[in-house]
Order: sequence, then C-alpha cells, then structure tokens
Amino acid sequence: MKQIQIIFLFIFLYTTIKGSSKEDFIIEEEFKYVTCGSTIKLTHKPTGFKLHSHSITYGSGSGQQSVTAISSADDVNSYWIVEGAFGKERCVRGEAIKCNQHIRVNHLQTKKHLHSHAHVAPLSSEQEVSAYEHTNIEDNFMLRCLKKNVVYWERESEVRLQHVQSSKYLSSNQNHQYRHPIPGQLEVCGTSRQSENEIWIAQEGIYFSTSTY
Repeated sequence: MKQIQIIFLFIFLYTTIKGSSKEDFIIEEEFKYVTCGSTIKLTHKPTGFKLHSHSITYGSGSGQQSVTAISSADDVNSYWIVEGAFGKERCVRGEAIKCNQHIRVNHLQTKKHLHSHAHVAPLSSEQEVSAYEHTNIEDNFMLRCLKKNVVYWERESEVRLQHVQSSKYLSSNQNHQYRHPIPGQLEVCGTSRQSENEIWIAQEGIYFSTSTY
C-alpha cells in the first residue's frame, strides 16, 4: 500500500488590481521577501508595464525569443520563476534572495531564462535582452536593492537587475515601443545607465513563505 505524504507549502498568492494602492493589502511578515522558487511579475517603475515574453522571436540580432514590457496586468506570459544562478549552488525553495545575490529568472510559460549577450537591441541599439532555452552564465543577473539597510529582496521595493557578464542593467523606455506584430509593447534591453528606467518592483505572484526554508 503506497503511502501518500501531503506537504503543506505556505504560499501566498496576491494580485494587484488596477487602480489599487499599497494600503489595500497587508503583506504578512513570512511573505515579506522574494524567495527562491517564487513565481512573480516584475513591474517597470516609470511605466507600470510588466516584464514579459512570448513565443515571438527577434527578426534581427540573436533571433532568440523576444523579451518586452506589456501594459496588461493579467497576461500569464508575464510570470517569471526566481531561481539560483548558473554555476552556483542551487537555491532552496523558500530561501529569501539576498541583495547583491546572483540569480536567474525563468519564464513560466516557455521555460526559457532571461538572458543578455553582445547583440544589438532592435529599437534602442542598446544591448539585446532575450529569453534563452539553453541556460548558461549569460542568464545570471545580480540583484541590486535600492532600499537602504536591507539584506533581502523585499516585495514592493525598488531594485535593479544587473547582468553579471556585461554589467548592463535591465531597462525599458516608453519611447521605444514596438509596432506589428506586438503593438504597444516596449523594448526591454540592457544599458549602462542607472536611471528610473532601470528600476523594477516585484508585485503580483505566488510567493513561498520563508517558513518553508
């Protein structure tokens, strides 16, 4: 007779409703941090657009799967799974991600990692950012927390994601907007600048409690 073991994972799912404010919900202490294994949406601070990917490839550069920012808050193609860095010890589900830690983010729907490399982005001529199926060191990003005197990545807090190999920051800009076949979506690229266009915030998602670690 097979024994079935049920493991209760303390996870928290919340959705930011358009027009809602931070006062509309309270983040419990055990769900305060972005943890390994969490499935999240990253919001671009200046525009409110979500980091996004889909099965549409670039027509230039690497020809890999494109990464954009999208205005819709409901699109399932904007979910990313937080993972440990390539070539490092794997992170444990529920382990809080530290500031300055190297991480990867894996696109939930297509199972490809956020990636950057020495190709030119199609609109801005900055460094191309793609989603890549064969993971390697160019998938690694360093988490740069902007809030002072914090150790871990806090939800609803501003961060930058710095590509480890090139030192470029994950960026988007309202002025670089695609037309057909993805009208209204914004280019996502890597840049040396450190402005508001390089700031991202972890918001909607499924978060594993630190008590599971």
